[in-house]
Amino acid sequence: MDDYNVIYERMKHSGFKHYLKISLEHSFHLMLHGQIESAKQKLSEAESWRHGKETTSQYQTTKLIQAYRSLLDYIIWSEKKSTLPGNDSFEFDSQGMENYYRQASINLKEILKNPGVWDPFILSYVTMLEFKEDQEQALEILNRYAYDDSFPPNPNAHVFLYQYLKRHDSSQKKLKKVLKTLHFLVPSHELMLEYSSLLLQSGTKKDEQKAVEVVLDMLDFACWRNNLDVWKCLQNSIQNLQTEEDFKSFIDEKMAARKDWWPALHYTKFHAMKDSEENPELLKVKASLISLLCPERILKYSVESCQE
Repeated sequence: MDDYNVIYERMKHSGFKHYLKISLEHSFHLMLHGQIESAKQKLSEAESWRHGKETTSQYQTTKLIQAYRSLLDYIIWSEKKSTLPGNDSFEFDSQGMENYYRQASINLKEILKNPGVWDPFILSYVTMLEFKEDQEQALEILNRYAYDDSFPPNPNAHVFLYQYLKRHDSSQKKLKKVLKTLHFLVPSHELMLEYSSLLLQSGTKKDEQKAVEVVLDMLDFACWRNNLDVWKCLQNSIQNLQTEEDFKSFIDEKMAARKDWWPALHYTKFHAMKDSEENPELLKVKASLISLLCPERILKYSVESCQE
């Protein structure tokens, strides 16, 4: 480590144009070796570095260094907090801990003034706010991170908001609103199973139809092709709709755009043989839906076809 530190220091001073980037890389190397305090010290030195016009031209890198320095303050705060007896806010009121909290929170909050993807930084700040029971500020930060148009579209931002709302027992209406946006961004996301479940719980025809759409969208992706939970969810969603008069026409409408490729993705003789061997229950669930989803594939995907 001593040799690495010497090399990094020489590299920093061999040319000022890359001083900040090398400082950041140096701190990463120290972090990887568990030297958090040393990494923070290097970032603090870089944060206060000034060299004429070079300082202005490296403005963005300076902001990145401030962000990582704050993240290290959070890590130190979190580690010290975990060693406190009882690990609660009453035991937390030591001056040293408050300093770490203040240093980290001030700059982590400033990050939101620089649009980008800041997932670990936002999560760290929200964790600190939750510890301080500042739920209003935490929710404001997550909402801004998810919905501020100046930030790039980021599915994780909506996942973080959903998880926060769920932790704090928010209404189904709020949960569905967040998952609706996530569905638009990533229809294959694993949380779409929870979205479908929430839609079914509402009991309205519109939401029950939406639940079917959500699960069909998941099954458009090969990663969910052999997932029993997804197929069961589709089975339950369709069963809920069967009492409606126009239920068959609704399914036909949703499958119309899929008829050229969807059957080959799910309902072939090969799939029947594989499901029969690896997951007979999946075979049973898929077979119960085939006459409705892909009636022309009944002979190709069946127990009989596996035995031929």
